[in-house]
Amino acid sequence: MENRKKVFSPPDGLKLVLASGSPRRSDLLKQIGLENFLSDAADVDETVKKLEVPKKYASRIALEKAETVKRRHPNCFVLAADTVVTCGTRILDKPGSKIQAEKCLRRLSGRSHNVLGAFVVIGENNQYVKRLVNSSVTFKRLDEQEISNYLASEEWIGKAGGYAIQGRGAAFIKKIRGSYSNVVGLPIHEVYNVLRGLGFNYKEYNRREEYFDF
Repeated sequence: MENRKKVFSPPDGLKLVLASGSPRRSDLLKQIGLENFLSDAADVDETVKKLEVPKKYASRIALEKAETVKRRHPNCFVLAADTVVTCGTRILDKPGSKIQAEKCLRRLSGRSHNVLGAFVVIGENNQYVKRLVNSSVTFKRLDEQEISNYLASEEWIGKAGGYAIQGRGAAFIKKIRGSYSNVVGLPIHEVYNVLRGLGFNYKEYNRREEYFDF
């Protein structure tokens, strides 16, 4: 019997491009069996507009990323996402320095915050579907040693809110309400449902077939 494998795939003849260079988002897609995709990060201006609220900001950036990459890959499905961490009404950006990361950790310590995950899928005829998922995360109260050790780990680099829930930052999490994968970087349940609605399905391949060719 031939060695065969089921892979979550786009409709026949089409490909998927992930508009992100994030290994975490790639891993989440692979977790549901989606292997036949290309990662192509979008370079967009992520400056928050005056009076722009976090939900609209996250949705706008995700759409701009998707549209940017769609122009480079007009015959492909494009999936783009943006993750925004908010504490109250304040957006906590990716810290650019250890000092900024420390400010993020102190602000999150002993409090609950929201993680907004916006994603957009652009399909054929440039029609798109967009969703916004909100997860609530509660931090333990951090002591000085915990803050110092985490800053020294440099895990905060490139992370919205200055921490990684899938890494050492997991030790600080008392409670999550909502999607865990959304906090990692992509609400995979919601993404899966949207892709299924667009015709993605599990298909069987011979392991020798170049199903991953782009």
